[in-house]
Amino acid sequence: VYLESGRGDQLTLSMRKYIQNLLKVNMEEPYGPEWLSEEKVKRQEMVVPEARYIFVKQYSNGFTAECSMNQDAGVEHTHAPCNEGRLVGFVHYRFVLEEELPVVYVYELQMELSAQGKGLGKFLMRLIEQIACKNQTGAVMLTVQKANTQAMAFYTKLRYVISSTSPSRVDPQIGLEKSYEILRKTFDSEAKSKLEVCSVL
Repeated sequence: VYLESGRGDQLTLSMRKYIQNLLKVNMEEPYGPEWLSEEKVKRQEMVVPEARYIFVKQYSNGFTAECSMNQDAGVEHTHAPCNEGRLVGFVHYRFVLEEELPVVYVYELQMELSAQGKGLGKFLMRLIEQIACKNQTGAVMLTVQKANTQAMAFYTKLRYVISSTSPSRVDPQIGLEKSYEILRKTFDSEAKSKLEVCSVL
């Protein structure tokens, strides 16, 4: 595989379609009934200028029939040599302020089923953490659906913990009503103090 960077306002039509399709495949079940409204929000989020991407492409000496399977839902079956590689996943992140602290917020980490369990997700998260540190941000943060137990276990293994800004930490009663948790990994003492101490005791 190899990596390629991108920006939300510079995505090609095929990239946008790929992201939409992969999100639907991976996230429709964890979101449940909320997916219809959430999908619209995600479509808007993915194309803004501040959206940053790292795309994972699988390099192949095969044919475009292989390369276009996921991007075109198997519709196109031409047999020209494939030089660009086939997309197998991506991470969407942004530089944002959280509790007045600069952090890197991971909006999406999505891998195709065929690319899962190979260490690519872990590698991308380590890369995001390096990006965060190089840019002197205090933490990496992300949102996970409670129903997505596989993702929760994945981030826990990477030492991400529930942030003080997560609904369940702000107010346990509100937390019960919400379908998600906000996770974080901090890199300095200021971020730890602001994101580890509960906002409401």
